[in-house]
Amino acid sequence: MIEQDEVFSSPSISHLYPLAIDSAAGCIVRDVDGNEFIDFNSSLGTANVGHSHPKILEAAKQQMDRFTQYSAGVSRSEAALSLSKALSAIAPMRSDKKILYSNSGTEAVEAGLKAAMWHTRGNRILAFLGAYHGSTLGALSLAAAKTVQKRRFPALLTVDHIPYPYCYRCAFGQSYPNCSYRCIDYIEELLKKKIPPEEVAAIVFEPIQERGGCIVPPPEYFSRLKKLAERHGFLLMDDEVQTSLGRAGRWFAIEDWDMSPDILCVGESLASGLPLGATIAARRVMDWEPDSHASTLGGNPVACAAAFAVIDIIRSEHLLENAVRQGNYVLKRLQELAGKYPMIGDVRGKGLLVGFEVVKDAETREPGVAEAREIMRKCFRRGVLPGLCGSSVVQIVPPLSVTRELLDAGLEVVECAISEVAAERQSVS
Repeated sequence: MIEQDEVFSSPSISHLYPLAIDSAAGCIVRDVDGNEFIDFNSSLGTANVGHSHPKILEAAKQQMDRFTQYSAGVSRSEAALSLSKALSAIAPMRSDKKILYSNSGTEAVEAGLKAAMWHTRGNRILAFLGAYHGSTLGALSLAAAKTVQKRRFPALLTVDHIPYPYCYRCAFGQSYPNCSYRCIDYIEELLKKKIPPEEVAAIVFEPIQERGGCIVPPPEYFSRLKKLAERHGFLLMDDEVQTSLGRAGRWFAIEDWDMSPDILCVGESLASGLPLGATIAARRVMDWEPDSHASTLGGNPVACAAAFAVIDIIRSEHLLENAVRQGNYVLKRLQELAGKYPMIGDVRGKGLLVGFEVVKDAETREPGVAEAREIMRKCFRRGVLPGLCGSSVVQIVPPLSVTRELLDAGLEVVECAISEVAAERQSVS
């Protein structure tokens, strides 16, 4: 199956493992050969409530029995309206909201950028090194994670990149908490010396930089960033495509910093993997005129029905609480492993978005790129599917419904893989 697929698939798509899925339910994935795997990446973070949840299947089926699609540019749907009410109730903005639906997280980011530029009349964007916001040319202008993502693709937007608060690898050689937030002062310097603040529409950020390496900013970072934005008059745009709907233990990860963004973007986890994106903005911000932005398939009623079910499942099954409880357990277990294996340089995360950074040397902190990939390979061979982000960060991102029993079984496999890679590296050296 893999050989045949390679005949037809674009070579731009890379695969973490040689995996061909036949079925999936809850936290377990089964391949076409009958092998079962514990899902520690949740289909790249899109299956927050687990695979094939019966409430989602039933909600989608009921909507499909009525109709599958009618463009929002022609008609309104009950499914989209119900979802809008639910999202408005949980979104962290402290004001009335407007919502625009699209087909993906990337499109949600594109819409957010356009809304910010329309509202402020600014034509520049601030974004972060290590960022990933999608693959279309507008969203890609924000990216600064891998050069391969941008090679031969011209930037469509004027974007100035600034260092993300990556405390393990501070761009300014500082150590938290004695750094006095030098990373915020640096932005102020740019706005004084290089970037006219009146030209800036928004600063776009991920509250946890997931693709960049599961990087968690320090406690006061976003409150300081908000004060800076308010002082200079530009918007804060929060990309929660990877961190929303419970992944970090809150409905939206930014809630952990008690900060209210102006624009918030949500992606595929919203509808448990069905194509759906949402751009949520404060009412005062989403003030553009009719026909200035639209999406023919955005807000598909089947996807909206599934998304409404996702919110209901997270609430009724107490998955936010489970994400915090199980995530703290994963952090504790990984920190114990870091004490045993020097190749684990750092452990970080919130909720069930957790990663450990693999290094070649604990002192130099040189990324262990090959070692991280070998840990991944060994986990796959033993029936566990972790994620991979940054240059050498192995992720533990299971569905929010994961049990302690499954976590223990999966983490045992992860430790075996780490132990073997550490021993192999020592024998070579």
